[in-house]
Amino acid sequence: MKLIRLAEIDASMIGLVGGKAAGLGEMIRAGERVPDGFCVTVEAYASGQVPQEELARAYERLGGGKVAVRSSATAEDLPHASFAGQQDTYLGVEGQDALAEAVRRCWDSLHTERAVAYRANVGIEDAAMAVVVQRMVDPERAGVLFTANPITGRRTQMVVDAAEGLGTAIVDGTVAPDHYEFDDDAPQTGWLEELRAAGLRLREHFGSPQDVEWALDRDGVLWLLQSRPVTTLFPAPPATADTRLYLEFGHIQGMLRPMTPMGVSLLRTGAGLWFEAAGAKVDRRDPLPRMVAIGGRLYFDLTDFLRSKVMRDRLGTSLEVYGPRVQGAVRRMLDDPRFAPRPGLPFDVRAVVKGVARIAPRAVAGVIAALAWPDAARGRAYRGVRRIRRLTVPPGPDASAAERLRWVAEDSHRPIMTLDMQGIVWPLTAGIVAGTVPAALLDGVASEEELDTVLGGMPYNVTTEMDLALWRLAVSAREHRELFAGTPAPELAARYRDGDLPDIGLAQFLERYGLRAAAEIDVGMPRWAEDPAPLFATIANYLRVGDPEQAPDRRFERAADRAERTLAALARRATRGRPVRGRVAVFLMRRSRELTGLRELGKFAWLIPLRAAREQLLLAGAELFERPDDIMFLDLAEARQAARGADLREVIAARRAAYERELRRPGVPGALLSDGTDVEALAPAVPAGDGVLTGMAGAAGRATGRARVIRDPAGAYIEPGEILVAPTTDPGWTPLFLTTAGLVTETGSPVAHGPTVAREYGIPAVICVRDATREIRTGQLITIDGAAGTVRIEEE
Repeated sequence: MKLIRLAEIDASMIGLVGGKAAGLGEMIRAGERVPDGFCVTVEAYASGQVPQEELARAYERLGGGKVAVRSSATAEDLPHASFAGQQDTYLGVEGQDALAEAVRRCWDSLHTERAVAYRANVGIEDAAMAVVVQRMVDPERAGVLFTANPITGRRTQMVVDAAEGLGTAIVDGTVAPDHYEFDDDAPQTGWLEELRAAGLRLREHFGSPQDVEWALDRDGVLWLLQSRPVTTLFPAPPATADTRLYLEFGHIQGMLRPMTPMGVSLLRTGAGLWFEAAGAKVDRRDPLPRMVAIGGRLYFDLTDFLRSKVMRDRLGTSLEVYGPRVQGAVRRMLDDPRFAPRPGLPFDVRAVVKGVARIAPRAVAGVIAALAWPDAARGRAYRGVRRIRRLTVPPGPDASAAERLRWVAEDSHRPIMTLDMQGIVWPLTAGIVAGTVPAALLDGVASEEELDTVLGGMPYNVTTEMDLALWRLAVSAREHRELFAGTPAPELAARYRDGDLPDIGLAQFLERYGLRAAAEIDVGMPRWAEDPAPLFATIANYLRVGDPEQAPDRRFERAADRAERTLAALARRATRGRPVRGRVAVFLMRRSRELTGLRELGKFAWLIPLRAAREQLLLAGAELFERPDDIMFLDLAEARQAARGADLREVIAARRAAYERELRRPGVPGALLSDGTDVEALAPAVPAGDGVLTGMAGAAGRATGRARVIRDPAGAYIEPGEILVAPTTDPGWTPLFLTTAGLVTETGSPVAHGPTVAREYGIPAVICVRDATREIRTGQLITIDGAAGTVRIEEE
């Protein structure tokens, strides 16, 4: 079938007619007013010849005259890829020869550089082209209707842009359109009311927010020219009866990528076990009711705290770790009548008192003991890690998928989810206290930069030790520099698995650190032991270090030396001016250097059962599905249903596709309303400084260097002396820190992995710089001030 009338098309025919034609056919079937027309199908495109005779007859049946000829690729107007403006449209085409030529040009536009690049960016390998031909509407005015606000994400607000004449002027940006915004339930007048009603119908029909092109002809008749999904919106939160405020907390620990459904499920399960250990009553079906997965990211439902008369005024200060943007967004919501204060607390006071009574005595005793005897405390923490490793015993090789899944769900996290996590928690907490209290005790005596310097070169940090161990592998690889620096990382990983690489000590490294990865708290993420390619990329990066003084181990030593000298100077100054508080502060700073490095140990210990759970899940997945990692796109309950015979292949396919789409999302809202509103987008625009981007202090110090913008650490490299600019960072990124001169991130908090490790390496860091990866380009000369929280783009 080479030609088909639009009225005969429905959504199931997208492979034949493309996205635009399928949408038009659905609109006609739904009773909307759409200009009459037909589609030149993919079959005609595949033949390579324009069907001249059929095209001429269809054109005559349409009445001749002027027509619009528009591309309708099979990869166009999809829920995750609009392809807006990527293929060609020709308006006012008249005559059979001109029509045939316009069809050819639409076909050719499938292969333009911009269309090919767009497909690659959204993960579409190939597409075919159909072409829509419709009667031209002679518009008095035309434009675009969004049934959700495309800027704020609000799903209950419509946005209309309109201009006189053809709507292409709006799309091209050649006119300033008339702009209208109104709520779904706010009646309008005249043609705006017709648009509002049509928008409600189309959103209901297609089941998602729509981007609608429309035209109002000279007789005042409204025509709908196109309806496609709005593809840029962040996924909406679950439907709720009232307005809720959600706070994204993954970015605090440097994780903006989506989690797999299994990753979220296992996180909930583990947390539920810890709450049970703490004496709390937990619903096993939903152990963390305030934690909501939206777009694969973890959000906390802050609503009840925001509405609490007792707690709402304290929220601003408590959210400092989220950075100024998110903190400001939440403060704005305090004035929103939807979050008006109410009496009461957002939790059961008796349960909290009971929990505190159970935990507090152990916590106080544990923290005091750790401060008094730090060496013994570290010993207990390390023994706890070994105990967790010893107690994590998965099923044997003959276990069934059902047995493996039962172990993952019920037993895998029991060794670590004890009240004190096998003795790790109290030394870790003591280190955090010792690292933060001196700032208050020495207010006016010590600068923030000095206090940051004291935290440099911190020993006993398992992540720092890992990075330095990786540097030693690079040192071992120097005699094979050409091999390790000149071979692609995936090829080196394959050769390592085949036993075809020189021994540089990687096996020993993986034995200790192979359980780690980027976004490692997600059980769905491959570990370095499974795919060591990122490690080979980092080794190649380290081999670029030519100056011995820039060697990571030397830089770490210098940071430690500066810390000790600064601490000694502060001790003299503080004890002279404030004898009692000064001595307490100095004591705590010294204890901080003995204990704060343990901060990473709790998470590292958690990775032991997490890795074991992953291994069991993949074994179960291999038994149940075509691809073992299909199981990561189910939650634990669903996986156990699959083990009992449930067919969940369609669920898996849909979730995998959604996950892969979310991996490409450039930004994640830090604060989100239940109607989809990105609260930060409501803030008035901040005037841009003269080449200066403002963020938040992360690690003190100043550096000038070329920017290296990196969005994914896998396979990335950074030249010695460059400044790393990234959306966020977690421990999987930190090997890059060893050669960078500084760090800039779009999100984070002062206690997140990125700035913490930066302080320990003695490199400056600026965090929470909005759109840093878009405002800064690789190769630009920038100066960062980690104390002031600024990034200056230098003129050259």
